[in-house]
Amino acid sequence: MSAATMVSSAGGLLAMLNESHPALKVHALSHLNSHVHFFWPEISDSVPLIESLSEDEHFIQRPLAALVVSKVFYFLGELSDSLSYALGAGSLFDVSEDSDYVRTLLAKAIDEYVSLKTKAAEANDDSAVIDPRLEAIVERMLDQSIAEGKNHQTIGMAIECRRLDKLEQAVKSSDNVPATINYCIDVAHSFVNRREYRLEVLRLIVKVYEELSSPDYLSICQRLMFLDEPEAVASILEKLLRSDNLDDALLAFQIAFDLFENEHQAFLLKVRDHLPSPKLQSSVPVQSSEPAQPESTTTTPTGLAATSSEDVPMTDGASQTESIATLADPSEAIYSERLTKIRGILSGETSIQLTLQFLYSHNKSDLLILKTIKQSVEMRNSVCHSATIYANAIMHAGTTVDTFLRENLDWLSRATNWAKFSATAGLGMIHCGHLQQGRSLMAPYLPQGGAGGGGSPYSEGGALYALGLIHANHGEGIKQFLRESLRSTNVEVIQHGACLGLGLAALGTADSEIFDDIKNVLYTDSAVAGEAAGISMGLLMVGTASEKAAEMLAYSHETQHEKIIRGLALGIALTVYGREEEADTLIEQMTRDQDPIIRYGGMYALALAYRGTSNNKAIRQLLHFAVSDVSDDVRRTAVLALGFVLYSDPEETPRIVSLLSESYNPHVRYGAAMAVGISCAGTGLSEAISLLEPLTSDVVDFVRQGALIAMAMVMIQTSEASDSRVGTFRRQLEKIILDKHEDTMSKMGAILASGILDAGGRNVTIKLLSKTKHDKMSAVVGLAVFSQFWYWYPLIYFISLAFSPTALIGLNHELKVPKFDFLSHAKPSLFEYPKPTVVPTATSAVKLPTAVLSTSARAKAAKARITKKEAEKAQEKGDTSSGKSKASDKDGDAMQVDSTADKKPESEPSFEILTNPARVVPGQEKFIKFLEESRYVPVRSAPSGFVLLKDLRPDEPEELSLTDTPSSAAATGQQQGSATAMAVDEDPAPPQPFEYSS
Repeated sequence: MSAATMVSSAGGLLAMLNESHPALKVHALSHLNSHVHFFWPEISDSVPLIESLSEDEHFIQRPLAALVVSKVFYFLGELSDSLSYALGAGSLFDVSEDSDYVRTLLAKAIDEYVSLKTKAAEANDDSAVIDPRLEAIVERMLDQSIAEGKNHQTIGMAIECRRLDKLEQAVKSSDNVPATINYCIDVAHSFVNRREYRLEVLRLIVKVYEELSSPDYLSICQRLMFLDEPEAVASILEKLLRSDNLDDALLAFQIAFDLFENEHQAFLLKVRDHLPSPKLQSSVPVQSSEPAQPESTTTTPTGLAATSSEDVPMTDGASQTESIATLADPSEAIYSERLTKIRGILSGETSIQLTLQFLYSHNKSDLLILKTIKQSVEMRNSVCHSATIYANAIMHAGTTVDTFLRENLDWLSRATNWAKFSATAGLGMIHCGHLQQGRSLMAPYLPQGGAGGGGSPYSEGGALYALGLIHANHGEGIKQFLRESLRSTNVEVIQHGACLGLGLAALGTADSEIFDDIKNVLYTDSAVAGEAAGISMGLLMVGTASEKAAEMLAYSHETQHEKIIRGLALGIALTVYGREEEADTLIEQMTRDQDPIIRYGGMYALALAYRGTSNNKAIRQLLHFAVSDVSDDVRRTAVLALGFVLYSDPEETPRIVSLLSESYNPHVRYGAAMAVGISCAGTGLSEAISLLEPLTSDVVDFVRQGALIAMAMVMIQTSEASDSRVGTFRRQLEKIILDKHEDTMSKMGAILASGILDAGGRNVTIKLLSKTKHDKMSAVVGLAVFSQFWYWYPLIYFISLAFSPTALIGLNHELKVPKFDFLSHAKPSLFEYPKPTVVPTATSAVKLPTAVLSTSARAKAAKARITKKEAEKAQEKGDTSSGKSKASDKDGDAMQVDSTADKKPESEPSFEILTNPARVVPGQEKFIKFLEESRYVPVRSAPSGFVLLKDLRPDEPEELSLTDTPSSAAATGQQQGSATAMAVDEDPAPPQPFEYSS
């Protein structure tokens, strides 16, 4: 048919619409509907006529007329009108039709429906009227999607449309419900911006989980933690603990460890307290089966030794004896024993003790780095002197190894005033987690009764701060002592330390009595004590969105002290941690304040309220302030705050701040560097390193400082084999530290960066998200307060809250650490420890052949055979060559010469056998596998962290690891029991005596 014929036929059909007989009109509309994509320009002239037919109540095919009009409006680009008439077409609008017209209008319908549902939800108006025809189309679309098995698509639409009934239907109808639920959880966390609605989705998911024949209790408990329902978690744990099946008890322990990883002290203690005690007949004191804490000794900067004492009270919430009963039912005795163990996990004692032992036994700190820093720092530069003390504390965080301090007592004793405060507090970071011995370790420095006791107030204040660091987020036993210390002194320095210590120990507990004690210090209007009080009030009330924030804000307007206002501004921001839209009113109030310090607090409030959400509204607000505020402090903080909002999506941060990193304003550049450091911490992300590299050579000293610290945060636990820029960065740090002409700010940044790179004996990383993608509250809070070191250096120690051990620690049902091997299917060099630094020699000696005893060669060959056998068991493919020397050893006692000329190049194995417990860095996790035929199988497959193990051969004897306990060296200055701590002397030490037998 020619074009002219088609046009004439269209004209004829349009003419029929004027006929009086309805059948002719229906005939014309049917043909026009079929060919509207050809004739829409001609039909558009008759749209008013067709519209009148669609509105004529006596016309039998009104829906057909509406459909034709809808299609014409679609081609005219009037989508709103097109959708309106499509709704009038009713069932004639076929949602299953595969055409551009239907797809476009369905998208428009969903957008319209979502907009109306969201407005109704935000206005809390359930009676808001939505066109039932629109609702019908959306429902038809969701039903069709469910029928076709497009579960992911349905979940996305149902969540967006706030149709939880359809969401439940989609999840239950899927072939793999657990996998669909996990997808649903990811969508809820990634795309649901409103916290309240996200919690509704999670409640539905918990309901679906519980209806499954075999519920995934690990996931259920994680969701219940999001929902803040400790009673429900306790109920599940009790059910598992009372089970006759040992695997259920192991699962309960695993759940407790996973909950502990999220670092929500208040929630964990509520779960612990809701667990019912066993039913007893009579009570008999029995020695607890909990592992005893190790004794420890430390030497003070004044040279005194402090030893743990038997009569120091057990002040961490767990008594040494527990009434395990004469029970009516033997099962109650089993429950009682399991209950003791799980309470130890939930209170943190078990986890912290195991972490402490791991960090101590695997400590690889390189003291030569510290010695180099110390020698290059001139004593007249107190900033670099203090930075060296900070770096040592960071480098040995949690290891209990204070060798460097003891070997440099004279140098350390030169610290005065606040430097002495910081030096004493550093001991708290080194011994963090030493819950049982914490108080006795710090005893020589603590206030000795009364209002001071004659010691230096700076060391006494530092000691109270140190106790907070030792008991951070687990302060049940030390809170009372810190409260008494705070109440019994009027010295502002001691009050400063006590406030910080209390805030750390009682983190997030919202204890009203402690709050009143701290508030009393605030109201003395002392600048020094008031600053710490403001921060401490925020730490105490973190995430509570308490009305006390209004009280703090009111006082910040009354006081004249800038330090107090700044402390309160940060404290207020901490109270709205994780509250998202609930915090909008307070954020609006703070960001509109005339005082730039309050606006600065508003930036932190935005950062912490929307932490890890990648919320577009929060990002837009922060970017607005980053480029428009008149205060450099506010602009710097607005950019830095982006790091907290984006840490769950670290790849986005370098892209978003790339232009800001080239700003003319150095404060904005500094903020960009720190934002990347915070959000990309521990990732080794190439884009982050590329953005930071030019900033480490910035023309402004404090920008260089921020970039060096941020680079260390990104590169922590990244090996030189993974990224060659790590080695380049280490050499750059050394060059800056040794350069006498380098400015103080850059030097301080380089010293701190050296500490962060090797933090925790090279066995910790910085993690803001747990394995279950829950934010680690104390880690986020720790980095937020750490970033305040711009104003107050002692707050550097808060970075220890963000440290997370890079370890896989497998545990049996007794919560002991059995020795067994597992596989890292990657080249060992990719994830090995950094090589120890060596003292450079003035003369270069000629390289001679290396002498190797034949016994050494045989031992090496035997080890290689074992490794090869293990690899074959695991049926892993790869190069199993161990690169061993094949020199002849016919003469058993002869000394062989391994000539470099004759030696063939060694090929590196493609795998590594690790022994529990082992260092497993984040990048290595995807290569971790349990060996086939292994005695132990994990309850939940996990490449790192605490992993509960099923014993497949329980009748065989077990060999245990982690039996060494952290013990500080005696006052002689010799490190006892820590072969891994690399002590440094001026000259090489002579070899140990040995006997040689022929």
